[in-house]
Amino acid sequence: MARALKASVLYTGRPNEVLENVYIVWEGSKIIDVSRERPRDVEEIIEPENAVVTPAFIDAHSHIGMHRAGEPEQEGESNEKYDSVLPMVDALYGVYMDDKSFRESIEWGVLYSCVLPGSGNIVGGRGVVLRNYGRDIEEAFIKYAGLKIALGFNPRSTTDWKGTRPYTRMGVVALLRKWLVKARDAMKLVEEGRKLLEEIEPEIRMFFPVLRGEEVLRVHVHKEDDIAGLLMLRKEFGLRITVEHACDVHTREAFEKIKREGVPLVYGPIDSFSYKTELKHESWRNVKLLVEVRPFFGLMSDHPVTLQRNLFLQLRFFKRFGMTRSECISLITYNNAKILGVDDVLGTVEPGKWASFVVWNGDPFSLESYPVLVVGEGKVLYSEI
Repeated sequence: MARALKASVLYTGRPNEVLENVYIVWEGSKIIDVSRERPRDVEEIIEPENAVVTPAFIDAHSHIGMHRAGEPEQEGESNEKYDSVLPMVDALYGVYMDDKSFRESIEWGVLYSCVLPGSGNIVGGRGVVLRNYGRDIEEAFIKYAGLKIALGFNPRSTTDWKGTRPYTRMGVVALLRKWLVKARDAMKLVEEGRKLLEEIEPEIRMFFPVLRGEEVLRVHVHKEDDIAGLLMLRKEFGLRITVEHACDVHTREAFEKIKREGVPLVYGPIDSFSYKTELKHESWRNVKLLVEVRPFFGLMSDHPVTLQRNLFLQLRFFKRFGMTRSECISLITYNNAKILGVDDVLGTVEPGKWASFVVWNGDPFSLESYPVLVVGEGKVLYSEI
């Protein structure tokens, strides 16, 4: 049987789409209707007073479950240290769902995470989109989310790790280009029938979908020159990319270049400490430029750099610099779903999507408000009703 919830205000997730006094009806895991008419033939109608509803929040870049709350930092698993180029490393197998941060995130409406390997390697491995409420990694798995690579300071700061390590930014790019060229040449041999696929090393084969544009490169990058270099590599190899972080970007021109190139941006984390020279221009005031230019972007927590449960709090800067409430909410719902390729099931509250949403006891942008009901795929995950 279907169930229903009355929303006094519904932020659907789409920018500037806000509905009032509507009923959200779901059956099983999916929404079947959003209507102003009181539904009939439903098992239950939940009618909280003055309920404000948002889609479930999506964190587009995190290390939750890899660096686990209450465990020593040296036991963290976001970076594998046996070499600097590791395309076969899979973030899914570094996650433990008993990390208590998952529960805290659920209570604050963050139900989905893109978990990526860390940025100590040039190629860190594959990212994965997870349900925060999965019992184990098999149940949590939704889809893979691209191959993580890193430019700039981080991969050249790990010279004490094993394998061939770069000491400069140009060394990072040289090693990355070497692997891309090797993979491109090997792929050509296979396509021309001069080699069998199984004759190619597995690590090389992992780059084939990247070079074909079938898999996205998720690129850790902060500084404007590194972003410019990344865009040059994109053109050279025909890559699909997302810019991840960009916290040192402090000019309109750099954001305009990202927008002009049509490259999605996963921005942040905004509330972290600028602990390295690479972030000397980092400032929450850079958000003003981002809002003025508006490339297509979503937000990250980079958990545990900032806590995932506080993802919504980052929206205060975007509200301050002129975005509407619904536009702000879209940054951690609709936009992140589009960037991660899960917008067929997540990101908005509408028929056909998963019944994953958050019920607030008031305006989410008020410090007095908090979630009183959290539903994931039709199941109540948290309730104070």
